[in-house]
Amino acid sequence: MKNLEDILKNPVWFSLKETHKKFAIEFDGVQFYQPDVCSFGAFYDASKTKKALNSYAKIADSFFLVTEDLTPIIDTDFIELEKKINGCQMVLDTLIDVEITEKIVPLTEKYINQIYELVWLVMPGYYQKRGFEMGKFYGIFKDNKLVSISGQRMQTNDFIEVSSVVTHPEYTRQGFAKQLVVHTTKEILKENKLPILHTNKGNPAIGLYEKLGYKVTRDMNWWYYRKK
Repeated sequence: MKNLEDILKNPVWFSLKETHKKFAIEFDGVQFYQPDVCSFGAFYDASKTKKALNSYAKIADSFFLVTEDLTPIIDTDFIELEKKINGCQMVLDTLIDVEITEKIVPLTEKYINQIYELVWLVMPGYYQKRGFEMGKFYGIFKDNKLVSISGQRMQTNDFIEVSSVVTHPEYTRQGFAKQLVVHTTKEILKENKLPILHTNKGNPAIGLYEKLGYKVTRDMNWWYYRKK
């Protein structure tokens, strides 16, 4: 049985083995999400990624392999590396509470299009509409429109990832993201699971997360591929 530390080293893998098993596609020992849900894959044996990526590329034009420190092997005749995103994993140590002054709304299916449009406005390219099915989403509305959200993405029996933390550019610097992250974190704690999150190294948001009680624990890198 894997302990929590081992599970956190390969969060995509264990999400697809546990809570998100229904979204899993496996090729030769490499696991992927269904491409209309999430474009992430994970592995343990890099020697298997070459064949597996060729298979997954038949149903997805672009995708990520997520790993702490392994380097995937690819078939350069069919797959090309678009970029490697140097990221990090953050894990909640002790939540530092903040006052919730905004009305935070649980987002139901009727908001799927608004969530998709807001994420793509702020972080284009990486979010699929069915990503809504991965976990719970929360939002803040201003002027009768959704302007800030946070959600849940990867999750297992032990942890839930805070993700999709975005605010419309016209509504930033009002503390919306901070309040949404705290709210989402509290909801995860209610389920007796560990809140985690991932972000790019050097992201100014790391300072915000640290002020809320999260700590950087390890590298977690995204290898972004396209089929030729």
